[in-house]
Amino acid sequence: MSDCSSSGSDEDLDPELELLDELGGTLSKWTNYIHGWQDRWIVLKGNILSYYRSADEKEYGCRGSICLSKAVITPHEFDECRFDISVNDSVWYLRAEHPLLRQQWIDTVELHKVSPSEAAKPLDKLPLGSSCTLKSLKITIIKLISFAIFFTFQSSDDEEDFPTSRPDGDYLLNNNNSSKEKLFSVDSLKGSLGIDFKGEAITFKATTAGILSTLSHCIDILVKKEESWQRRLDKEIERRRRAEDAYKAALTELKKKPHYGGPDYEEGPNSLINEEEFFDAVEAALDKHDQIEEQSQAERSRASRQIFLPPDTHSSISTQKYLTKPHSHTSSLSSIDLISASDDVHRFSAQVEEMVQSHMTYSLQDVGGDANWQLVVEEGDMKVYRREVEENGIVLDPLKATHAVRGVTGHEVCHYFWDTAFRNDWETTVESFQVVETLSDKAVIIHQTHKRVWPASQRDVLYVSVIRKILSTNENDPDTWLVCNFSVDHDSYPPSARCIRAKINVAMICQTLISPPEGDKEITRDNILCKITYVANVNPGGWAPASVLRAVAKREYPKFLKRFTSYVQEKTSDEAILF
Repeated sequence: MSDCSSSGSDEDLDPELELLDELGGTLSKWTNYIHGWQDRWIVLKGNILSYYRSADEKEYGCRGSICLSKAVITPHEFDECRFDISVNDSVWYLRAEHPLLRQQWIDTVELHKVSPSEAAKPLDKLPLGSSCTLKSLKITIIKLISFAIFFTFQSSDDEEDFPTSRPDGDYLLNNNNSSKEKLFSVDSLKGSLGIDFKGEAITFKATTAGILSTLSHCIDILVKKEESWQRRLDKEIERRRRAEDAYKAALTELKKKPHYGGPDYEEGPNSLINEEEFFDAVEAALDKHDQIEEQSQAERSRASRQIFLPPDTHSSISTQKYLTKPHSHTSSLSSIDLISASDDVHRFSAQVEEMVQSHMTYSLQDVGGDANWQLVVEEGDMKVYRREVEENGIVLDPLKATHAVRGVTGHEVCHYFWDTAFRNDWETTVESFQVVETLSDKAVIIHQTHKRVWPASQRDVLYVSVIRKILSTNENDPDTWLVCNFSVDHDSYPPSARCIRAKINVAMICQTLISPPEGDKEITRDNILCKITYVANVNPGGWAPASVLRAVAKREYPKFLKRFTSYVQEKTSDEAILF
């Protein structure tokens, strides 16, 4: 065994063969803003990362895969269990069950990445035709020319520059000495040295001239090549500059337009979307919802005109409850209609009584005084007021609206507002609702899920809804009909991770004013006016910006009130009056 393991065949083994084994595990993957995080079976084989709906569905093929060669693995800054894998514009958002498991996945994925080949050197690093080489070559040529000139002048003046001649034909080595020195003959000097300076200089001059000519020719060739390469280099630099500018522009545009499906850009404590972008996105989503609702309403109107119903089938309320005379304590209304606190007993009775008394005491008060109510919307008879209140950064602005609607009674308005059978006819913001528990004939517990308005998180409410008739203690004042909705807890519907549980305290308070008809004529809808007071205290929860919540409330509450009252007028126009 040891011989085999130490043999030279180990060098032939590909170290990446061990990475080709298939690895798999379960991670949470972000799907979209509707379904959020979903568990998926993640498989890593070689440098390919794939995912399946589950481990049992591998035989049906993967639902997506990416190559890790150029992938960028980024651990999330705030979420210790999350990491993102991006390849170009494709991003996988993944979450592990534990930070240690996340680190194991990151290390394994990094290990399976294939190192990219070394990129070629850029053209501006090539030595061919470089200015530095040409400069050195020119300096060398100048030195050679200087040496050639020096030796040329040396050969022409050798008889004057060598030993000084004397009249006797001998040459003195040092003629500055006045004393007699030893003389040497010219022949003996040449014989001893054996150098012909003039001939050598002429030969050197010819050689250097040839070298200089050749080098000049080389310089010309190199200069031409340098100009050609320089032009190519300039073009390449310009192309690279344009590519970098285009990349920066695309990156800037990408930052302006975030990935709307990504989890980092939805409502949350670490959301990357700023307040202005949040408001624009919410406004666009609301406009789209309004457009869809208008189209749906138009289709329902066309369908209703095509269907003929007998007159006695139009009403969904028993005709035994309709009267043509003003209401009184001796009217023919049933005991259920004249419900009182003693008749409506259940486990939330105490809370209901407290809420009813609070609304009758404070909600009907005038908006003046020290309440700091601000008028935000005024359209005809409708006025909407608001008081700005924030707690721990969450907007809790109480809202109060007053309205006067002709042709309907307070009983009719409260009936259609409370009865869930008509909820989907006028409520456009609700995705689904369910009666969780019926406490009494006039009290129910309702769970209601509202439509998602991206990038805000989806919200739901769980509340008790009661309808109550409050008899007037003064015969000159009208009776009051009231619907009160306030949040409660229920074991069957705990808060879920899918929605943010909002808290509400809402009341619809209505009083009917009657203008007596002339003579003995019966009261018609032209003689009645419903005075409506609508109050809402909502804690939306979550992390939506305060300015966005206030802008949405200012826009949506008046629309709701006009839409609902118009619905009641249309629904009761051909019906007997319900006092």
